[in-house]
Amino acid sequence: MSMQIQSPVFEAGKAIPGIYTCDGDDISPPLQWAAVPAGTRSLALIVDDPDAPDPAAPKMVWVHWVLYNLPPDSAGLPEAVTELPTGTQEGVNDWQRTGYGGPCPPIGRHRYFFKLYALDTELPDLGKPTKDQLLQAMQGHVIEDAVLMGTYSH
Repeated sequence: MSMQIQSPVFEAGKAIPGIYTCDGDDISPPLQWAAVPAGTRSLALIVDDPDAPDPAAPKMVWVHWVLYNLPPDSAGLPEAVTELPTGTQEGVNDWQRTGYGGPCPPIGRHRYFFKLYALDTELPDLGKPTKDQLLQAMQGHVIEDAVLMGTYSH
């Protein structure tokens, strides 16, 4: 069985409830994962939106959340997570802050990708890396990945 990531509050390809967006409480949705492959030493999670600013003419990928060194035996994150699992480190999102920043599309229905990576190593302290810096550090260490996509429009 391949690694999976899901949320009990929205189905893959369906709308993310408003409470998890800038129109609501802007809290992180609960996430669950399963079938983390043998040999995994850490997990990384990146949440981004490739449809920014306008899905009809996307110009950039907007990064909403960057986490790394999640323990391989963790099974997910609770709703509105404030205390991350021991050892977990945070990167910066495109608001130049750590933590979750919910969907807040300026126009149209955007897609939000929750990407979970199983790594064969625990990464060194990268400070507060951007998504690109984290991806660079992960190069050659990804055993498997899983993706959950949800959508949102105002």
